[in-house]
Amino acid sequence: MKILIRGAGDLATGIASRLYGAGHQILMTEIENPLTVRRTVALSRAVYEGSAQVEEMRGIFAKGQEDAEKILSSGDIAVLVDEEAACRRWFCPDVIVDAILAKKNLGTRITDAPFVIGVGPGFTAGKDCHCVVETKRGHTLGNIIWRGSAIPNTGVPGNIAGYTIERLIRSGADGRLEPRAEIGDYVEKGDVVAVTGGVPVYAQMTGIVRGMLQDGVQVNKNLKIGDIDARAEVSHCHTISDKARAIGGGVLEAVSCFEKMKDRFAIIILAAGAGTRFGGDKLNTLVRGKPLYKYTLNRAAAFVSYPKFIVTGSEEIAGEAEKRGIIPVWNTKPETGISRSLTMGLREALKRHSELKGAMFSVCDQPNLDIATMQQIFRVSALHPGSIVCAGNGERTGNPVCWGSAFFQELFTLRGDEGGRQIIKKHGEKVRIVQTSSEELKDIDRKEDL
Repeated sequence: MKILIRGAGDLATGIASRLYGAGHQILMTEIENPLTVRRTVALSRAVYEGSAQVEEMRGIFAKGQEDAEKILSSGDIAVLVDEEAACRRWFCPDVIVDAILAKKNLGTRITDAPFVIGVGPGFTAGKDCHCVVETKRGHTLGNIIWRGSAIPNTGVPGNIAGYTIERLIRSGADGRLEPRAEIGDYVEKGDVVAVTGGVPVYAQMTGIVRGMLQDGVQVNKNLKIGDIDARAEVSHCHTISDKARAIGGGVLEAVSCFEKMKDRFAIIILAAGAGTRFGGDKLNTLVRGKPLYKYTLNRAAAFVSYPKFIVTGSEEIAGEAEKRGIIPVWNTKPETGISRSLTMGLREALKRHSELKGAMFSVCDQPNLDIATMQQIFRVSALHPGSIVCAGNGERTGNPVCWGSAFFQELFTLRGDEGGRQIIKKHGEKVRIVQTSSEELKDIDRKEDL
């Protein structure tokens, strides 16, 4: 797949290593003056050196789209100065990995690519990305977070050989950096390791200089400009770290999971009901200042690579759906029951995508459902083919429901207002529940539910 990695520092390079080794095509973006401390193991230095070799990978600086495409076609990694990642418009990546590691989101959105991964603090799965990978050293390093966020930044570096804050080399003043120690040099506590803005910077501990910014770069006072490693292994200065590999492993796992889901599941939204129990036009009722139906449309828009359909008889809803890449299927006889909408939607999905592995049916009156819940349903469906996977709370099942292709023929036999509940009861052993809150499951049937 085509993968865009925002950032090309040492941790981003560790991520690139895992993905490159798995055969994916990688484009990386950087700022004009990269500030990567562990630059000997970072492809970011291609920006000012022209190219960078890290283990088996070669990153080459690209001046623009034509350069980048040529580099990618040769099997190397293109590194582009593009702080806003505008290249996504012509690169059209399958996956975006935000590995800037700014401890906050600098503009990445869940709709920027079919699958978006946030690395470290500042991202929330189901809001600005599809999943988050943990970056904090410890038992959860490299874990994939499918709901929620990474551990917040503490401001204290991870413990290596008993040292934390002492490992850091920080600039003493604003100005030009003049290194006095090179990466790989052994230094004693108190040695001058750099000069910034004419002010000497002293080592706070004894060990090997594992990282140091490039000579001549402009820095601000207290900026991290280097680090020292008490383990004193020179080889660590030239190889990808255990931390970067662990984070890269988490990203690769998430990408591989997405690859199993991409283009293999459809989303079918049911929005043709007459609103009889509600006593009026339910789907256009304002909930928190927005028409009820738009909550479902906006959630579906987060799944860029999935074929999406909406069964409706409303021109307004159909028009809004088309703006989000959702194909309308017209049902002008909602009084015949939900089974008509269900089978119409599934038939249209299979007509356009005959090899579907599953179809998720989502109702249009659940304003509190989380994108993360939908993502988890797809993930469980991909891992357990031939299952019926639904949102639920405890033993209670609810919407949405993803049906494996083995159940499509049974769904076509439904009549009237049956829905799929009877099939769920018949195949209880095939049902898997993605746990969520009762508030997420709540649907608006009557006006008192608002």
